Amino acid sequence: MNPPSRRALLTTLPVALASSSAILAAPASATSVASAGGGVEVVVGWKPLTLRAGVTPFPGDAPQARTVRVAGTSFLQLRGGASVSFTTDAVLGTLPTGIAVTKLTRGLCSRNNFNGLIVCRVEADTKGQLTVLGGTTASKITWVALDSFSSVLA
Repeated sequence: MNPPSRRALLTTLPVALASSSAILAAPASATSVASAGGGVEVVVGWKPLTLRAGVTPFPGDAPQARTVRVAGTSFLQLRGGASVSFTTDAVLGTLPTGIAVTKLTRGLCSRNNFNGLIVCRVEADTKGQLTVLGGTTASKITWVALDSFSSVLA
């Protein structure tokens, strides 16, 4: 049996906490958001990233960003992916207007497998730039999948 996905947990956990009769103290913000319907408050919905030249979005799965709030904590989430050719740390693109990052935030994302290296670090800075880190001439990054990126904003 496969465990539930992280996406499923983020959307169902506050609801389960609010309706649970177990002795468990959930933050008031978690139960109020859950009772409003869904457990996750979408602050800014999915918007496409502006990709730099040479970055090709996956067909039908172009990179996007959004911000959500869970139990009073804001998160930057990314999804989609792109084909790239990075042999050094490189800018993937920029966040859409309406999504502001107040501090450097980072996460790990899937990449092509090379000698067992299957993840790279992705950072969003206060200028809205998304940078992919970890590519080298010996370990070229040829694609990056952003679906696993979820990082605390505030």
